[in-house]
Amino acid sequence: MITLSRSEIPADTASDTASWPVDATSRMNRMYRSQRHIYDITRRYYLLGRDQLIARLRPAAGEAVLEVGCGTGRNLIQAAKKYPNASFFGLDVSTEMLTSAIEGISRAGLTKTVRVAHGDATAFKPQPLFGRAAFDHVMISYSLSMIPNWGAVIERAIGSLRDGGRLHIVDFGDQRGLPRLVRTLLRQWLAMFDVTPRDDLEKVLAQVAARSGAELTFERPFRGYAQYAVLTLPARQTMP
Repeated sequence: MITLSRSEIPADTASDTASWPVDATSRMNRMYRSQRHIYDITRRYYLLGRDQLIARLRPAAGEAVLEVGCGTGRNLIQAAKKYPNASFFGLDVSTEMLTSAIEGISRAGLTKTVRVAHGDATAFKPQPLFGRAAFDHVMISYSLSMIPNWGAVIERAIGSLRDGGRLHIVDFGDQRGLPRLVRTLLRQWLAMFDVTPRDDLEKVLAQVAARSGAELTFERPFRGYAQYAVLTLPARQTMP
């Protein structure tokens, strides 16, 4: 199993108890209790790159896909419709969001192929939650920027992949291609919602790839508004 070394985890995320509160569920429920009803309608305009992630997922028949921070289940539902021969799983710390996810999955008639569970992205264990030791794909969409201890999220995601599995990430980027004023205003607006783009995401993933022999592809679409990464583990994981 590949794990992040201490030097690879950003300094502000190294502690298991860093900034992520023990009452994460209560905090997220307060935030999304009302928002969950309009979440998918409003987020479609600025959570860019999610559909590209789904299009590139391409799980083979029988493979299992986990979404960490699945929210309302929007990505899981879209992916399950596109890849009906794969199995999909999702976890989220907010029970309010999971309520919306369960309702959406049921309406879409996908209860046999999509399962969701309540779990902390920084410390989840696949076996107790889903009865599985590992997944073929793990996707994380616009969640790392909301979780202070985001290094632990990456560590748990990688640890839940099988040999040769792939980690797919899309999130806010550094906006390097946008005008400075637009970038400044965007960052200020995101900060109002406790959202922080992870500017050193590529560096962290590159260190993991170099140490483990994994393959990393990294893109900054939409003039850097978003960042998109795929980390493919070697077919047989080796420790340094």
